[in-house]
Amino acid sequence: MNMNNVSAKAASKSTGDSAATKQTVLKDISAKWGKFSEDELGALKSKDDLVTQIVAKYSLDKAQAQRDVDAVMKGRQI
Repeated sequence: MNMNNVSAKAASKSTGDSAATKQTVLKDISAKWGKFSEDELGALKSKDDLVTQIVAKYSLDKAQAQRDVDAVMKGRQI
């Protein structure tokens, strides 16, 4: 196997892992905040975006929403 094939397989695995991780994060978000539709979950771009959406949907103050997001995300990114 040449190095190009190794690199391509590594990139493919990384992309697959990234997609799986995003799906896990979105499931965790959906489990905590059930008012999000699949389309809304898919449109989330960042933790800040999630905080903004939670403030709007759940009428929480931003500081509380940020703490809740940090607890669910556990250092992960969307």
